[in-house]
Amino acid sequence: MTVLAPAWSPNSSLLLLLLLLSPCLRGTPDCYFSHSPISSNFHMRISELTDYLLKDYPVTVAINLQDEKHCKALWSLFLAHRWIEQLKTVAGSKMQKLLEDVNTEIHFVTSCTFQPLPECLRFVQTNISHLLQDTCSQLLALKPCIGKACQNFSRCLEVQCQPDSSTLLPPESPGALGATELPKPQPRQLWLLLLLPLTVVLLAAAWCLRWQRTRRRVELRPGGWEPKQGTS
Repeated sequence: MTVLAPAWSPNSSLLLLLLLLSPCLRGTPDCYFSHSPISSNFHMRISELTDYLLKDYPVTVAINLQDEKHCKALWSLFLAHRWIEQLKTVAGSKMQKLLEDVNTEIHFVTSCTFQPLPECLRFVQTNISHLLQDTCSQLLALKPCIGKACQNFSRCLEVQCQPDSSTLLPPESPGALGATELPKPQPRQLWLLLLLPLTVVLLAAAWCLRWQRTRRRVELRPGGWEPKQGTS
């Protein structure tokens, strides 16, 4: 019995590769939202947790996130979600429920495969109430856009920092570069700088010599200098 092998061609291999790389076959693309994951009453859930928590509970927030449109809000929610998860491990049953309600509102950020946080990110300590207030503001900023005009957030997977002002370089243009360079001394200017101290020394020596000559002339004049008479 003869078994016929299926026909296989380079075009078939290319088609299979394209299908494997297709987003439809790989599932939902990273950080892609086809509908809004933010509910209409998220602010009420955050308010309930804020009223229950101690207002001075210390947390940390990033202060130098890059001001990238829509990405900054997503990054802030990603960092807030990390704190909510940490608080759930030490909270009582009542607080755990409130934390979970808020966590439900920002849990959608876990569908984004963020890269590890950069070392340039700087954190400062603040109160939990400030963190929740910022979380509410970021959700409010994203809600009109996410799942509608803004669906693909794959460009936000790398958390970015604002450039340090001390390391900023001036614009690289011929005019700017020329303005920052110091003028190089010309050879003639160098000679003048070297001769200046020598000229001062020579003038001082000439003045001293003239003063000594003048003094001698005064002493050599008749009556200009008389020896003291000895006593007999």
